[in-house]
Amino acid sequence: MKQRNLTRKVPVGNIKIGGKSPIAVQSMAATRTQDIEATVRQLNLIHDAGADLIRIAIDSKADVKALAIIRNHTEDLSINLSVDLQENYRLISDVAPLVEKVRYNPGHLHHHEKEKDISEKVKFIANTAFENNIALRIGVNCGSVDPILKQKFGKDDVGAMVESALQHAQFLDDLGFDKYVVSLKDSDWQKVLDGNRRFASIRPDIPLHLGVTEAGMPPEGIIKTRVAFEQLISEGIGDTIRVSLTLPFDEKGQEVTVAREILNDIYNGRFRSVPSNFGQGLNIISCPSCSRVENEKFIELAQQVKVMSEYAKDHDLTIAVMGCRVNGPGETDDADIGMWCGPLGVNLKRGEELIGHFGYDTVLSETKKILDEMINEIEPVKQI
Repeated sequence: MKQRNLTRKVPVGNIKIGGKSPIAVQSMAATRTQDIEATVRQLNLIHDAGADLIRIAIDSKADVKALAIIRNHTEDLSINLSVDLQENYRLISDVAPLVEKVRYNPGHLHHHEKEKDISEKVKFIANTAFENNIALRIGVNCGSVDPILKQKFGKDDVGAMVESALQHAQFLDDLGFDKYVVSLKDSDWQKVLDGNRRFASIRPDIPLHLGVTEAGMPPEGIIKTRVAFEQLISEGIGDTIRVSLTLPFDEKGQEVTVAREILNDIYNGRFRSVPSNFGQGLNIISCPSCSRVENEKFIELAQQVKVMSEYAKDHDLTIAVMGCRVNGPGETDDADIGMWCGPLGVNLKRGEELIGHFGYDTVLSETKKILDEMINEIEPVKQI
């Protein structure tokens, strides 16, 4: 196993990410942030499972108010909190005094104040982080990359993702802000490998947060993540990790347990063999559920899709089940069948085409119709 890249050390609360520090394990609260009791309970559960850092999604002023109360309930436990900024980057002013780290997605910065240059927005984020002595994460996802870069790189979405991360790292470097880490994620573990390898070859000094986003349900979601982690960490790449699994709320600590098991196996040379055909056939991806999810029926739907589609397991098709409006629209575009879930119903897509909006009780049958159509196109029914 290759020695880890000697990245710079980034303090985050009572831990350090990078350098020779142990690889930190992260997770994310799945409950709605404004449900304070449930969120505090989940933070305690994840903390007890051994998480070094726990992320919460913030999308509104009401979420910020809830965060302030939640923070008061976690101070005694020394929980390191990270916040996931959505499209309103200016919320960092409100949350920075309450957390140890903030993650922003470069692909979301173009949504608000379009007349402003992206570098101005990054400067605002960096200055706020500096004033509050907190860390940042540049979190780039293939499915939500900056539209300008997406157009520039075309089908090379990994190239677009890497370029976005490099640009934003340079923005922060030019501002003299070095208390940051970078993540390059996708639901395809092979793209995760490619993206992180490319970035690390250019900027081996920057700590990397590893993860396969929307990995799905166990055991497949664990396998995808394990494969990516085993290869990257063995190559000296990776300073902090997150296992993203679609799980019932009370089992969210399993993300941390699985992450620790994978790390322990890697350190002890216990690698799992990967069949050459792993990843072929039906691929179901689903997000790990977080506070952005507006209806918990999403978790049950993902499980129902897995059972329903079992008969199509040998076909090279991808079904994506996404739990929110933030990542749902963009990150289902690459799937053959995509579902992104709202509070009352599900938006069903075939490729990038929106088929319609269906209730949670009817969308499964509509999905099967599309799946049958696609299988028939691959293998037309023989006429007798």
